[in-house]
Amino acid sequence: MLALMLALLLPLDGAAQQGGARFDIEASSVKAEGRERRNRPRPLELVLAADSAVPYRVYFVRDPLRLVVDFRGLDFAQDQPEALAGAQHFQGIRWGVFRPGWSRMVAELPAPYLLTEAIQDTAADGSARIRLRMKPVAEKDFVVRQDTLTALWDLPESSVPRYESRPPPGQDRPLRVVIDPGHGGIDPGAQVGAITEAALMLIFSRELRAALEARGIEVVATRDSDTFVPLERRITIARAADADMFISLHADALPVGQAAGAAVFIWDRAANDRAAAELATRHDRDDLISRTDLTGTEDEIVQTLIALALVDTQPRSRNLAGMLSSEMTRGGIVMHRQPIRGAAFSVLKSPDIPSVLIELGFLTDEGDRANLLDPAWRARMAGAITRAVEAWATDEAQRAPLLRK
Repeated sequence: MLALMLALLLPLDGAAQQGGARFDIEASSVKAEGRERRNRPRPLELVLAADSAVPYRVYFVRDPLRLVVDFRGLDFAQDQPEALAGAQHFQGIRWGVFRPGWSRMVAELPAPYLLTEAIQDTAADGSARIRLRMKPVAEKDFVVRQDTLTALWDLPESSVPRYESRPPPGQDRPLRVVIDPGHGGIDPGAQVGAITEAALMLIFSRELRAALEARGIEVVATRDSDTFVPLERRITIARAADADMFISLHADALPVGQAAGAAVFIWDRAANDRAAAELATRHDRDDLISRTDLTGTEDEIVQTLIALALVDTQPRSRNLAGMLSSEMTRGGIVMHRQPIRGAAFSVLKSPDIPSVLIELGFLTDEGDRANLLDPAWRARMAGAITRAVEAWATDEAQRAPLLRK
């Protein structure tokens, strides 16, 4: 498997790197192998054809179960995913550009699968076919993207390190908040009918931004249009902005009856050591902790510095989460039965910026969905978040003289 992944990560030839390739939907397909059995998933073979070879990589993610294939220089043009022969073997499929020079295909899987074969064949005329074969496996054997090889593929651009000491908000400068509307572009997030999480969060982020700016708070958004932004680049945007806090906005979907109400997530302390190790591996040294130059520093030292930064940052994130929960309750917002929760979400991994993820509600819950579509409810939510942000900034300013430097 390691050899297979290395082969996928390496460029295939100079021509493929320099020129673009055109997707050939007529020669592409999805086929189910073996005899059909009721409620039993079958092995799948995905064939993706193009007029020339392209570098690519394959990996799996969960919640929901998805196959992701990234291509360098492949143009899907106006081809629609539903026109792909055999597309019905997936729960859903979409593709498009996700960064300059790169495109992505995402296929929702009907069950956990394991990649058993990944081959790209090139014909005499230069055309190529990528052949991916998968077999259904037990949940415990479903391998998701967590290894170093795949993590190193999409490094965010480093921000310029700062060395000056920055005073806390309220002392000669305004508070600076980064708002992160979840998903976007080829990743619509949760979806119920024509309603997508990405679109709703973009709408709410603009309303929240207006509410914050009306109170003199500086706001930076990770996206202001229906575009795809990789998860860890969202953190880098916050760091480049020298943000005081990072707020990610979501509205997920779970089976009806399993979840309802708003909730606030912070990084799970039990995962801090793993997060430090992953950050030390994934990021350029000048992109780990704001105003600290770690260039040339060994991994063990970097991990220790990150852990020390988290000792300061985690309580501040928890304090922000508590204020958000309190203000939402005061504002008449219905909260989840466990309003503050820990999770290992990528956007909560910043070691130096207090970060929270706000689950505004669940699209699969009828009441939550009605709230999310109601401008009056969204205004109350934006007001509650704004009050909590201001209260947190005041508390930070009062604590500043007591903090160790």
